[in-house]
Amino acid sequence: MLKDISLGKFIDTGSILHRTDPRVKIVMYIVYLVVLFMVKSPAALLAAAVITLIQVVCAKIPPKVLWTSILPVLPLALFIFILNIFATKGGDIVFKWAKITITDQGLWKGAVMALRLIFLIISTSVLLTLTTTPLKVSDALESLCGWMKVIKVPVHEMAMMMSIALRFIPTLIEETDKIMKAQISRGADYDTGTVLNRVKGYITVLIPLFVASFKHAEELAVAMDARCYRGGEGRTKLNPLKMTGKDVAAGGLLLIGAAVILVIEFVIH
Repeated sequence: MLKDISLGKFIDTGSILHRTDPRVKIVMYIVYLVVLFMVKSPAALLAAAVITLIQVVCAKIPPKVLWTSILPVLPLALFIFILNIFATKGGDIVFKWAKITITDQGLWKGAVMALRLIFLIISTSVLLTLTTTPLKVSDALESLCGWMKVIKVPVHEMAMMMSIALRFIPTLIEETDKIMKAQISRGADYDTGTVLNRVKGYITVLIPLFVASFKHAEELAVAMDARCYRGGEGRTKLNPLKMTGKDVAAGGLLLIGAAVILVIEFVIH
């Protein structure tokens, strides 16, 4: 069901990654993003898989929750795999029929691109959404991008919008699930019929979902106005972010993991 999707949810397991400064996690997520798109060799991919698994274990994320994070992107990963199979030229022919030719290089490139996407989603879940509250993500982004205030960039407002967007992903998923159940109880069918009929059926979900979204936005605006919110100028924080030695050590270990992947890719391989 839609309510089982863990995208945007925060799950507190009390792990070391949950207690790590969110600024460290955001920086390391960017590092892993760059590293993953540099990986091509089997040994480096295996190292990336092992380090990603270590992150999952350290975060103490239940396998079911992690699976629900990966499940929505599996169709996209499969599409990328198939696209690269037919788009890649060169290599030894593995299968040939009429004008369709599949080579070993195409299979490998497709597998690499699909695995990159899956590892990226896992890292996003482990280092950000599942282990960090939206408020801490907002505070971390505001802190990391604080230098942009010099050139009059509204850093606080941008961080606040991202925080609100992350916060309302689970709410909208739950709202969608309720609307679909209500429509099914009235005879709606989303699983049978032609593709066109299914698309038309989902219109009955989108319209009330948009109405509910605007209602939530209005209620949030009224609540923020009632609390005298006027932007980030002059605001203080109840729990300001503080970097500790443990945060630096955690960041150092994550950085070593990224360095190991690069060494295997460019030196050993």
